[in-house]
Parts: sequence; C-alpha cells; structure tokens
Amino acid sequence: MTTAMLQRSPLLFEGSDWDFPMIQRIHDAVATIAHGEFRLDTYRNQIEIITTEQMLDAYSSVGMPLFYKHWSFGKQFAQHEAGYRTGLRGLAYEIVINSDPCISYIMEENTAVMQTLVIAHAAFGHNHFFKNNYLFKQWTDANGILAYLDFAKGYVAECEERYGHTAVERTLDAAHALMSHAVHRYPRKRKPDLASEERRERDRRIHGEQMYNDLWRTVPTGAKAKPGRGDEERRKALLELPQENILYFLEKTAPRLAAWQREIIRIVRHIAQYFYPQGQTKLMNEGCATYCHYRLMGRLFETGQINEGAYLEFLQSHTNVVMQPDYDDRRYSGINPYALGFAMMQDIERIVVSPTDEDRAWFPDIAGVGEPFEVLKHVWANYRDESFVTQFLSPRLIRQWKLFQVVDEGDKAKAWRVAAIHDERGYRGLRRALGRQYDISHIDADIQVVDVDLGGDRRLKLQHSVLNGQTLEAREAREVMQHLADLWGYDVTLEEIDPATGAVLKDHAASARPNFFG
Repeated sequence: MTTAMLQRSPLLFEGSDWDFPMIQRIHDAVATIAHGEFRLDTYRNQIEIITTEQMLDAYSSVGMPLFYKHWSFGKQFAQHEAGYRTGLRGLAYEIVINSDPCISYIMEENTAVMQTLVIAHAAFGHNHFFKNNYLFKQWTDANGILAYLDFAKGYVAECEERYGHTAVERTLDAAHALMSHAVHRYPRKRKPDLASEERRERDRRIHGEQMYNDLWRTVPTGAKAKPGRGDEERRKALLELPQENILYFLEKTAPRLAAWQREIIRIVRHIAQYFYPQGQTKLMNEGCATYCHYRLMGRLFETGQINEGAYLEFLQSHTNVVMQPDYDDRRYSGINPYALGFAMMQDIERIVVSPTDEDRAWFPDIAGVGEPFEVLKHVWANYRDESFVTQFLSPRLIRQWKLFQVVDEGDKAKAWRVAAIHDERGYRGLRRALGRQYDISHIDADIQVVDVDLGGDRRLKLQHSVLNGQTLEAREAREVMQHLADLWGYDVTLEEIDPATGAVLKDHAASARPNFFG
C-alpha cells in the first residue's frame, strides 16, 4: 500500500471504545507502515487481551504464558495486587514475550488509542528487536520456548506427584537462589534447542547421567593419594573448571542429586539463559520500542488514520513514559531507560539527517547518511546497552541531559570528586562510566567454581573476584551458600579475592543439611 493510498484511509476508530475487529484493523494498519515504510523485520504476532488480574499474574510469573508453580510467584502476585489496589503502583499497558509467534498481552481496560500505542510498541518495536539483536539470536530459541515451558510445567507437576511437593519446592528454592549464576556468558558451540528438550530428557532417563557416572566411579575410596600435576589438570578439564555457570556444574557433577533434580536444575538454568539477553538490552530494547511507537503513531496521524484528539491522547501517554525526573526530584529513582533510550534513538536520527560539525567529528560513519531507520536497525542488531552507550552517547545529548560524573572516594575524602565535565576528555570518560553501569560484568558478582576435592572430603571451592572492593552482603551470601551446599551434598567454601593482589578479603562456608530433600 502506497503513502497516497494511506492518506485516503478512513479513521481506524473514533472515541475510546474498541472491539476485536477494530484491534485487527489497528494491527493491520500499523503492520502496513512498519513493514512497508520502515521495513521492520518481525516475528508473526499474537495479540492477547487480558484482565487486570491476569496482568498481575503475568507480572508474578515474569510474563511467561506457561510456567511451573512455585510459592514465590504467589508472593509476587500478592505484593503487586496490594500495591495496585491501594494506588501505590500502576500496571503496564502491555507485556511482550520473545517467542515465535511473538505474544503481546494488552489490557482490556486500555482505550482504543492505548491499544494502538501498545501494539506499535510491543508487537512491532519489541518484536523487531527480539528477532534481530545478536544477543537474542545467540542465546534464545524463540521457536522452541513455548513448547519448552509447556514441558517444564508438566515435568515439575509430575515430580510433585511422584516425589512430593516439599522435595520439589526445596529443589526449586535452591535453584532459584542460584539463578543469577546459571548462565553461560560466552557463546557455546551451539545455542539452546529448546524444542528438542522433552525428547532429550527422555534420552537422559534411558542412558543415565554418563558424565556423572564416569566422574564419581573413579573417586578413590581408600587412602588419599597425592595427585600428580597431569592428573589435576585432567580432572579440572573433565570438570570444565573454572566454571562460572554454577547450576550447570551442579547439574552435571553434584554427587547426591537424583535424576529428576538434575532435570529441574536444567529447567531453571534454561529459563535463566533465556532472560540473559534481556538484562543486557533493557535500555536499547525500550528505546527501540518507544522510538518505533512514536514514529508509527506519527505516521498514522499524518495519513489521517487517527484524529487530533487521539494523537493528543497518545502524546500525553508518551510524554509520561519518557519523562526523566531531575536528581533532586522526589520521583527520581535513577535513569529512566525509556527516556534515555528514546532520546538516544532520536539523537541518532538527528545525526543521520542533519549533523553538526561536532557530530561529523564524533560519528563520521553515520553523520549525514540520510537513512535513520537503516542506521538504527543496524544499531539495534549489533549492540547491547553497554556498547551502545559507549559508542553513541553524543556530546550534545550529554549537555542536554546535564550529565556529569562524580566519584565517592570513601572515608579517606571528605567530599566527592568531579571526574568528568563537559569537555572532550570528559565526554569520553562519562560515556565509559555510564556504559559500565549497563555492563553485566560490573552488575553481577564474578563467582566461579574453581576446584573440588574428589579424593578427600569432596569439598566444593568457589572464588569471588571482587570488583572495586565490593564484597558480598554477609546475610545473603550465607543464605545462598546454604542452598548451594544442599544441592552439592557436601561442604562448600567461598573465598572473596582481590584480583590485583590475590589477597583473601572474606571467606564463607556452608555444610549440607542431611536428608534435606527427603
């Protein structure tokens, strides 16, 4: 459909009411612009209309349409519901699932304008980002995730019937406690094929845990022999040590876990891996979706498919979403990813279309090329938040947002030090500093399994490489270590190491509770 034909299109709706045929018309109109004019590349769309209670339920199960049962989901539901009922929080207008087809949940309470906005935002903006960003291509299986969740839900329910609710719940509790340390951070030889996991689970039942058997049947049972250097290197190679994916290590080598517990651990770590890209692309993903809905709604208005009243309602909602409170505002809670993401997308569009001399000096590859959507699609496909900010945060936007960097040097200084101001050196330093705040290696603690005493007391040894002197919070470390010890089945130790000097800053230990899983 050409632009001229679009300009003769009738209004998609008048007023706030909507029905299902109207939702279809809205989707088709947005799709025509998204695919035809902007050349977005998306999965098929599946739009689900849900109630307030269903949206609260979706919150509690991290948006998944199918999920196994766990008490923590009910707890989150109660917290979200209490906040909503008392007016302390609102609800999202939509939730979108990285799957094929891409599922977008939209609220039945939304007006026709808001339904149009969220379809543009989720079903086309987020959808395009999910399908094209390199992290999602490396780490997620959009075709297999729904079937895998169905398998996981059924498998956990079957385990509850066979082994008891308490044993399954305690296994899930322990696995969830280690979920942030259940991902491979670097690409493996092949990405997960979730569609085949149910068949592979049956194969594992038949053939047993081969690596587990090979490893533990060779453990000496008599006097402890001193291993040679070659034996130690071979043992660590067999165990893939050091290992950052703690749940993967436990699934493969924990000596006392039953086969069904290994499968539950595998389910939890697959889900953790599925969400791994989302934690690294929050700023870009929301920025992409917000920019797309802004441009799509603008074209619907320009082509006469929504009227002025509808467009004003959209602008009010959009403005609320991208508002960034000042640091001294009571509403301030950090940088709004919608605000900064959208601002950077608009700024890239400006650089591409009408650059200044400063832009040409800082961004020679994109300044003045004249195709904003093509440049943005390249950016959305090939960057994550940390590299996106480091590469594309412009001096002009830094000045507009009045960004600067201060450093708290702790007790040794009585005042904060201003480390970056608005000059060339300051711009580069500020981009690096802000980019690090989105770097997963600076957000999550670097904890790895480094050794296990197979020939002795089977003690599991872990190390935490401490960054900037930030050691683990004692109570949380103690609780997580207990979960780890229960899964391992023997004593566990953790040393917090200064990577520069090798000095041990703190240490933690836990012992497995006998018969904890029944």
